[in-house]
Amino acid sequence: MCANTMNSNISIAILQQYDVAGPRYTSYPTADRFVEAHGEAQFIQSLEERKVSARAMTSPLSLYVHIPFCASLCYYCACNKIITGNYQKAMDYLGDIKREIDLLLPHLGQSQTVSQVHLGGGTPTYFKDAELSDLMQLLQSAFQWQVGGEYAIEVDPRTVNDERLHHLWAMGFNRLSLGIQDFDPKVQEAVHRMQSFDQVSALIDTARGIGFSSINLDLIYGLPKQTISGWHNTLDSVLQLRPERLALYGYAHLPARFKPQRHIDSTALPIAAQKITMLTMALQRMKDAGYVYIGMDHFALPQDSISVAKRQGRLHRNFQGYSTRPDGDLLGLGVSSIGSMGASYVQNTKSLDEYSDLLHQGKLPVVKGVALTRDDLARRSIIMALMCQGRVEMADIEETHLLNFESYFSRELIQLKAFVAPGLVKLDAYSIEVTSHGWYVVRAIAMVFDKYVQADGQRAHFSKIL
Repeated sequence: MCANTMNSNISIAILQQYDVAGPRYTSYPTADRFVEAHGEAQFIQSLEERKVSARAMTSPLSLYVHIPFCASLCYYCACNKIITGNYQKAMDYLGDIKREIDLLLPHLGQSQTVSQVHLGGGTPTYFKDAELSDLMQLLQSAFQWQVGGEYAIEVDPRTVNDERLHHLWAMGFNRLSLGIQDFDPKVQEAVHRMQSFDQVSALIDTARGIGFSSINLDLIYGLPKQTISGWHNTLDSVLQLRPERLALYGYAHLPARFKPQRHIDSTALPIAAQKITMLTMALQRMKDAGYVYIGMDHFALPQDSISVAKRQGRLHRNFQGYSTRPDGDLLGLGVSSIGSMGASYVQNTKSLDEYSDLLHQGKLPVVKGVALTRDDLARRSIIMALMCQGRVEMADIEETHLLNFESYFSRELIQLKAFVAPGLVKLDAYSIEVTSHGWYVVRAIAMVFDKYVQADGQRAHFSKIL
C-alpha cells in the first residue's frame, strides 16, 4: 500500500510545476460534462431500475440535502447559496423538498435503507430547530435509516449554541462539520466571517460531551490578509481543539465566476510561494500531531472511521468528498444537488425559482446529467483508486472491465513516466502507485486518465491543485 502521510520535503520547483488547474474528482466524468439531454426521463428510468434490482436490498442509499440559505455573505464562498433575511423562503423550500421526495418515492420505492445522510449548504443551521426537526422527520419517514450510519450536518458556529447542539443530537445527527477557515481576526474581517476561538472551542466541548463521534473542521489557506505567522497561530489553535477530521482547502480566487469574491482585495492575497509554504507547514504540523493523510485535502485521527476505511482499503469518494461507505447510489435533494444512480449522474437546477416551479408542475427538478460509457466506467475505477488508495492494480481493472490494461491505456502509461522521474509515481508492469511526494499532486496524476481533459485541455473553470 502507498504511504498514508505526505512528505513535506518535496521541492518547491516540483510543486510549482504541477500546480495546475484540474478537477477534484468527486465524480468521473466531472459535472462540467453533464448534458441537458440526460434529464428527468433518464433519471426516472435509473430510479425504476434500482427499485427492481438487487442494489435496493444489498446497497443502502446515501442522501445529500442542499440547504442554500445563509444569513450573511462569506466573501470567499463558491457554493450555491442565497443570502436572505426572509425566513418564509426557507419555509417554502422545506415544502418543495417534501414535494421532491413525494415525486421520487413512487419510482424509487418505499422504505429504501439509508446509511449516510449529509446536510450541506449554504448553512443548514439557517433553519430554526422546528424546521430542522420537520426536515429530519420527513427524511426518516420516507427512508429506513440504518443503525450505525453516518448522519452529518454542516454547521456555522455563529448559528448554534449548546441548546441547538443537543437538539441536533436528538434529531439523529452524529457528525458535525464546522466551517472555520482561519482564526486570525484580520483574515476573518477580510472575508466577512467573524468567529472566535473561544466560541468554537466551547461548542466542540459541548458536542463531545453530548456524544458526537466525529467533528470535522474546515480550513482554507490562501485567503486575503493571511501571513505565515498568522497561519502558524491558526494551526496552533486547531491542533489544540484536536478535531477527529480536518479538511484543508486552497482558496481559488475566481471573481469572474463567483460574485462574492469580488469583495476581496486581490492585492491582499498571499502569493503562490506563500501559499505553498502554508500548505507544507500545515501538512507537517498535521503529520507531527498524529493525523493520517486520507487523500487530497483531508486528514483524520487514526481511530476515526475514515482512517480505518483508508487502512482497510474501503475508502470511497463521492460528491461530498471521501466516504467510509461502499460506493453506491447517492440521492441528491434540493436545488443544485447532484446524485449518482447506477451508471449515471444527475443534477437538479441551480435556480431556486425553477426548482420550485418544476416541482409545482409535478416534475422532478433534474435538468442535466450523464450516462457513463464502458470507457467512462473503466477510467472512473482508475481515477477513484488513485484518489482513494493511491494505487491501481492493473489486473483488477482488466478483470472488472474486460480489457488489456497495457494496450488500452498505452498513451496514459507513457504520460505517467513524466511523474516517475521526479519520484511522484512508482510504475511497473502490474501496478501504479502514488508516492508520499505524489500525494501533493494526485489530482494531476489522475488527470492523465481523464479522457475529456486530455482531449480538449479546458481547465480554466477548475481550481488549481495547490
